[in-house]
Amino acid sequence: MKEENNKKEERESEKIQSHYNVRPEFGGKGPSKLRRQFSKGMTFFLVIAACIVFYFALLRMTHISDTFQIVFDVLKPVVYGAVIAYLLNPIVNKIDKYLIPVLKKKLSKEGQAEKLSRSVGIFMSIVFLITLIVALFNLLIPELYISIKNMISTLPGQLNDLVRKLNEVQLNDTTTNKLIQAAVAEGTTMIQNWLRQDLLGQVNEWMSNLTVGIISFFSEIFNVLIGIIVSIYILFSKELFLRQSKKIVYAVMNPDHANMLLHLTVKSNEIFGGFIIGKIIDSAIIGILCFIGVSLMKMPYVMLVSVIIGVTNVIPFFGPYIGAIPCTILILLSDPIKGIYFVLFILVLQQFDGNILGPKILGDTTGLSAFWVIVAILLGGGLFGFVGMVMGVPTFAVLYYIGEMLINNRLERKHLPSGSDYYDPLSYVDDKGNYVGSHTHSGHSED
Repeated sequence: MKEENNKKEERESEKIQSHYNVRPEFGGKGPSKLRRQFSKGMTFFLVIAACIVFYFALLRMTHISDTFQIVFDVLKPVVYGAVIAYLLNPIVNKIDKYLIPVLKKKLSKEGQAEKLSRSVGIFMSIVFLITLIVALFNLLIPELYISIKNMISTLPGQLNDLVRKLNEVQLNDTTTNKLIQAAVAEGTTMIQNWLRQDLLGQVNEWMSNLTVGIISFFSEIFNVLIGIIVSIYILFSKELFLRQSKKIVYAVMNPDHANMLLHLTVKSNEIFGGFIIGKIIDSAIIGILCFIGVSLMKMPYVMLVSVIIGVTNVIPFFGPYIGAIPCTILILLSDPIKGIYFVLFILVLQQFDGNILGPKILGDTTGLSAFWVIVAILLGGGLFGFVGMVMGVPTFAVLYYIGEMLINNRLERKHLPSGSDYYDPLSYVDDKGNYVGSHTHSGHSED
């Protein structure tokens, strides 16, 4: 009898456990009237609370920004790791695409080929990154040091030579020429006073800033090294992170909203990935071509000029001009004739980049016209500086795509064409909502 009771209790326990092993269904019946009223009341309360929180947030914006800055500084290695992983991901994907089919033929255990391929891909991508960084430092640092040292030591003499050559110019005794001579003399005096007084007085401040800059530099190097380690873990688990993110999106949002968000994520990755990677490759090629051209013309500050041109070329549209201005001034101070040759060389190089190289590498990754590119650069640069000038274009491209998608959706709901060509000066929509124009009988098309 006792044994039967024990067996009965065990069966009941197993039944309860099996019940909790299966996820229960909830929310099958609609919410009650009381619950609906409660939900409305909570909605009003949350709206009012959000307004109050927003008001106090505006009053304490400085403290909030400082808090975000502290959090960002702490999470810098994670941010760097995510950026490094994003840049190395195409290399890992290429290796996986080639290596996984080969390894599956030789390895019978399920999942072993994927793991081994991923390990090889991450190892090769990290080795490539470190090799590239070391090579760039070995090439750039000594040359940049020599160029900057020579520039600092020769700049005062070059300025004096320039002033002397201007004073040697035979000018006629006219009012305009006298004004020019007075301006040259005034400029000479100001430069000499700055070199003798202001420059010496600012040396201590510069040395202090240099010390802080060196400490910050090594701190950033440490963050980058930690970021490389973080990127390895991200690349290893990227599929898991994607699945978890997708799971959360579908859990939090309605299916239609979730699908739209996932679509925008894919589109944003397409725009950002194509633009950033393409721009890095394009700028590297332009920097190398600049180095070759400047070396052949035997101009001064070869490495310094090439680095400036290559780095600033990352900025769309304005980048070539931003980089060319200081480089031209440096070369003009050394040799005016070579400065003119350099300007002509940069114009030819940028025409080649804008019309041939850039379109081949980048294609139409952003889908923006020249006008919107200028707007994105100015807005991004004004808000976030150099990073904003670079990232402003793909960010604006994503926003432009969202806006275009919303507008086209509204037009399609009204049974109107979404293509911009349909809305010429002769076309219109009548009071009944029907499109009338030159394309009325040719069917609707999209941009």
